[in-house]
Amino acid sequence: MARISFSIFKNPTPRLVAFLIALSGSLAVVLLLLLLVVAGLMTISDRGLLIVAIGVAVFAYFISYYFLREYVYRKIKVIYKRIREHKLRPDEMKRVFKPELVFEQVEKEVEEWADQQQKEIEQLRAWQEYRRKFLGDISHELKTPIFNIQGYLETLLDGGLEDEAINRLYLRRAAKNVERLNTIIEDLEVISRLESRELPLDIRTFDIKELTREVFEDLEFKASRKNIKLAFKQAADQSFKVKADRECVRQVLTNLINNSIKYGAEDGHTRVGFYDMDRVVLVEVADNGIGIEREHLSHLFDRFYRVDKSRSRDQGGSGLGLSIVKHIIEAHNQTINVRSTVGVGTTFGFTLNKA
Repeated sequence: MARISFSIFKNPTPRLVAFLIALSGSLAVVLLLLLLVVAGLMTISDRGLLIVAIGVAVFAYFISYYFLREYVYRKIKVIYKRIREHKLRPDEMKRVFKPELVFEQVEKEVEEWADQQQKEIEQLRAWQEYRRKFLGDISHELKTPIFNIQGYLETLLDGGLEDEAINRLYLRRAAKNVERLNTIIEDLEVISRLESRELPLDIRTFDIKELTREVFEDLEFKASRKNIKLAFKQAADQSFKVKADRECVRQVLTNLINNSIKYGAEDGHTRVGFYDMDRVVLVEVADNGIGIEREHLSHLFDRFYRVDKSRSRDQGGSGLGLSIVKHIIEAHNQTINVRSTVGVGTTFGFTLNKA
């Protein structure tokens, strides 16, 4: 019973508020009259006292109710409409905004609005930090090739152009850095289009093992330089039909296998396996290379993140490859993960929908 009463007073209606004001006013007038009677300053009959009490109560009730409806609740209604972030038509407001539940409605709306604002503020702060870090990273990544190009060109202009020992060498190095700049810009454009969903996916059915074999053929020459063997795992005899964007998945496989060659051990191997996971196929790319320390694993898919910065730049690339891989997989509403042990090797795994 106490719980019901507390709930009523927690979310009072205009009529209840007006009734409480009227009751309080009536009791106050009655007490004042009684004090005057006791003090001998006036006389009044019981009937007269009752009539005065009722009259005051009725008058206070209607005045209070009118004031609440026309002034207080009208202001609250404006706040309510602003919180809802759009103006409702009069008929909609009458349907949605119920004076008898006004405090409950506004309290709920304000709490929801406050929670939403807090989440947006936290998200904006996170984006601000991400933007600051990203601008710093991209500035650093672009600065190196630009500085190299500037140095080579200035040397050639200062007389190196006539020196046959360095002129072609420096031009080739400048061209290589221009190519690196172009790669960074192209990869940034791909990521931007993936994030904004401006890169439509051409979903079709294809054999994932056949596509992997094509990637093996494309990278076979590069792997042979380090005598790294590209092969399927023993349990990958079965072919799987998947539904995805074939060229995007090709880019994912190319990037992962290419990385396994870059950082793989001499005379090592890279093996690809496929696993039936009911509705999806798990694709794993594993190598027996140098491995990655645990503290780096959670940052591998960040833009421009490099485990060994000097060695990574020597190997070439934009530093955006794994970030693009993650965006492609997430664009397919799938997941990618990595596990690694230093000195043992690294395994990347991602899922694709089965056809």
